[in-house]
Amino acid sequence: MSEADVILAALIMIAATLYSSVGHAGASGYLAAMALFGLSPDVMRPTALALNILVASLAVYRYSRAGQNDWRLLLPFAVASVPAAFLGGLIDVPPWLYRPMVGVVLLFSAFHLVRTARRSENIDAAARRPPVPAALAVDLR
Repeated sequence: MSEADVILAALIMIAATLYSSVGHAGASGYLAAMALFGLSPDVMRPTALALNILVASLAVYRYSRAGQNDWRLLLPFAVASVPAAFLGGLIDVPPWLYRPMVGVVLLFSAFHLVRTARRSENIDAAARRPPVPAALAVDLR
């Protein structure tokens, strides 16, 4: 195992830990780390999917044990995400387009995170349940 492999594994572990601590699976973190190390999209996609399934399962388990999951809210997302992920996996994006697309999405996500983090003054506000059609549409990748 090369030094680059160890660094990549460490970056993925850090992303998984940080993302799962807030209830996310971390695909954008895995994709960013793998893109930095020049992995091909054919390797990145299934690896990120497998890691997402593992980390999301662990997060659901831990949040459920802590009594933090609203199953009526979670279940539609969980059920809709399986066929949505399958359909998204059927889309073949050439590498020359895939890498810039991932880069743009990651940059937009980082910008949005920085921009909205300053506005989060009232963290005790109750979360509102999104409309189910809108929630299902967002999950289509």
